[in-house]
Amino acid sequence: MFYIADLHIHSPYSRATSSESNLAGLLGWARLKGINVVGSGDFTHPAWFASLKERLEPAEPGLFRLRGEEVVPSPLAGIADGAAPVRFLLSAEVSCIYKRHGRVRKVHNLLYVPDFASAERVNRRLAAIGNIVSDGRPILGLDSRDLLEILLEEAEEGFLVPAHVWTPWFSLFGSRSGFDSVEECFGDLTSHIFAMETGLSSDPAMNRLVSALDRFAMISNSDCHSPSKLGREANLFDTGFDFFSLKGAIRANRRRNFPGTVEFFPEEGKYHFDGHLDCGVCLDPEETRRLGEACPVCGRPVTVGVHHRVMALADRLEPAYAGDSPGFFSLIPLAELLGELLGAGAATAGVTACYARAIELFGSELELLLRTPLAEIHRHAPLLAEAIGRVREGRVLRRPGYDGQYGVIRAFAPGELPGKKRKKGDIFPG
Repeated sequence: MFYIADLHIHSPYSRATSSESNLAGLLGWARLKGINVVGSGDFTHPAWFASLKERLEPAEPGLFRLRGEEVVPSPLAGIADGAAPVRFLLSAEVSCIYKRHGRVRKVHNLLYVPDFASAERVNRRLAAIGNIVSDGRPILGLDSRDLLEILLEEAEEGFLVPAHVWTPWFSLFGSRSGFDSVEECFGDLTSHIFAMETGLSSDPAMNRLVSALDRFAMISNSDCHSPSKLGREANLFDTGFDFFSLKGAIRANRRRNFPGTVEFFPEEGKYHFDGHLDCGVCLDPEETRRLGEACPVCGRPVTVGVHHRVMALADRLEPAYAGDSPGFFSLIPLAELLGELLGAGAATAGVTACYARAIELFGSELELLLRTPLAEIHRHAPLLAEAIGRVREGRVLRRPGYDGQYGVIRAFAPGELPGKKRKKGDIFPG
């Protein structure tokens, strides 16, 4: 079965997360996006865990359905949801902050388990170590290696994936607090790690410049804090619709069962390039090295970004892939693309109206962006067809993000679109 999975999200119990990131909100947006498996997020938080146990019921092995899902309304009034099933998979993110080899390390790790009993055992162990109540993503003084050991002991079928592995502040390879190798982080348990999460600021091509990562699958997820951001990155599977087949497809890392991932253009990620946001300074790695990693305006250290860090550990000039390795598809989220066409913000009423019309015509966001023939899109929305065609071919303009500022990806050059203020009828003339 072909399906799409977004395996890293957050609940309303995580800081800076929308109250709409409840189970009904996640379900409704997953249907609009065309996502079939959604990580539950935050199973370590006692209140969210209680809600998960109360509101989810077993479906396929290791997957859960929302009770009463048939009466969950669409987030877009008047727009029918897709018919494809949506399931939840128990997931959590743990922030490990600890000292190793004389340095403070800050690494975020994703946990996946197939059942509530396993999650409960893991939670019991983590609660004995630190506070798992104050944040949906708990901050614990726990070594990443020891977190993995707890997971292996308490959830035999569970697995751990290092999160957004290149992000400067909180990741395995982060410039500010990470390591230079997987082995340095996980030690004698390294063999139990079989996947990495690319994060929004890197993509598989960047990771395949580092030969030490050849044996690891690259998964991609939205890490969303509001349900409308679901699927901005995601995973494509063609395998059994259950936890164990999904896990096996990631571990095997072959295109037949794991066709690939949906990615941001990495320049859009907010830590792609180096820089200093307070001074409005964005730098490529060569400039940063020339300046001694100091901001040319204020002299303080710049935040060394993902691209710089990848190049520091890279031992290839070009990415290397196994012949049957998963592919990847770089996309601009539909609301952003429509916002560019309308000359308006992605969250404005006009963009929302166009988004609803697109879903009404084409069924789901990812179906439209990935698979709908351009000729069919052109029949209803010629300008949108041109934009999606450019995106699929990678013919986009890129302004990199840096130091917490998202980058900007555009399908059209300045002045290329009609100068007048555009409206829904210009995008969907029929």
